[in-house]
Order: sequence, then C-alpha cells, then structure tokens
Amino acid sequence: MRVLVIQNFDGSGLGQVATALGEAGAEIDLRMAHRGDAVPESSDGYDAAVVLGGGQNALADDEYPYIPPLLELSRDFSARDKAVLGICLGSQLLARAFGGKNQIGGASEFGWCPVSLTDEGAADPVLRHAPRDFSIFQWHDDTFSLPAGALHLASSNVARNQAFRVGRATYGIQFHFEADRKLVREWNAAFATTIAKNQPEWPGRYEAEAARHGPGADAAGLALARAWVSMI
Repeated sequence: MRVLVIQNFDGSGLGQVATALGEAGAEIDLRMAHRGDAVPESSDGYDAAVVLGGGQNALADDEYPYIPPLLELSRDFSARDKAVLGICLGSQLLARAFGGKNQIGGASEFGWCPVSLTDEGAADPVLRHAPRDFSIFQWHDDTFSLPAGALHLASSNVARNQAFRVGRATYGIQFHFEADRKLVREWNAAFATTIAKNQPEWPGRYEAEAARHGPGADAAGLALARAWVSMI
C-alpha cells in the first residue's frame, strides 16, 4: 500500500492517521508542496492520497501555484476509485475540486468543539465509527458549500459542512480528527505566537479542556483514521 501525503504548511502532520497507516503497513510518500516539492501529475503508483491542513486558504493560487494541479490530482485519484482524504484545508480544497464554493472567513472554530453526524454520516462506512455527537479538535476560519452529489456526513453549529463524501472513498473532513492531545500540544508550542494573538485565553484553559474532551476525541479520531485506511 503506497500513500501520497501532501503537506501544505510547516508543523502540520498526519497524527493519528499516521498511526492507522502504520498499522496497515503503508508506505508514505510525503510531499512538502508549500516548500516546493513536486505534486505528482497523476495517481499512478499510489493507492490513496491524504491532503493535510494549513494556514493558507483554498483560493490562494497566486501564492501557492501548486493548488490547481493538486485539485486535478485529487480528481484523478477519485475517478480511479482510489481513496482520498482531505483534512481542514484539505477538505476545503476537495470541495473546490469537485465544484463546491469556498467561503473565506466567517466560520471560526478553535479547540475541542461539538460535531454531529447526519443520518448519512451515521450510515457511512467511515463516519459511523464516531459517536453520533462528539467533541473533536477544530482550527479553521473558512468553510465551503458541498459539491453537487456529495453526501453530507457531519455538521456543527458554526460550520454546517464538517464532512462529506464523493463517490466511494473520497472524504473531506473539516475537523482535525488526526489531532490527538500529543499533536495539539505540539501545535501549542509550534504556533504559540499565532495562538497568543488569536486565542489568548487558550493556554489558560488548555489543560482543563484536554482532560475533559481529549480522551473521547482521541478515541473517535483514531477510530475514524482506521476506518478511512480500511477503505484504501
């Protein structure tokens, strides 16, 4: 099993998805696209793709000219029935790739936040492995409309479109299910300046929120990661 991973921002990572891929014996080809690593021209030689999050928005083609080729590559994976996973920015890019509209700003969520499955999500082969209502880590300001024909799998009060599926195994997931407490602690350190500016109360409430929400969120996130890997 060979999996392409597109990283869009320093400090982002696979988190619990790495755990699930490791359990499956996957070979990972990591491309730091934002630092100039080439985006493959096609899905040849790969069984699946993961597109990670980032601080940029999904319309930032001028600053990140690899984005349009990445959209085309995502469509190629999906058309050839190869599993695709987009997380946070990755989900916004997948929505764009399949005809959804990106909304820049106006949908801010940060920290462990409540998410609910739709009826379609509760029946979905991946999302059904999470509770019907659960808290999971979020860090985003943007959102998107669903592509035509996509299944709406999860929502929140702030951003209605939290997860969707196109075809058999192309998943866009806005929330950071890959971010267990270990990864969140790493983000606290790596992005301390940004957090201090935008979420100044976070350091003071982090420990209590991690204790309250972390165990359930970690369990739900790993279950989702394993379920998606099973679709490859």
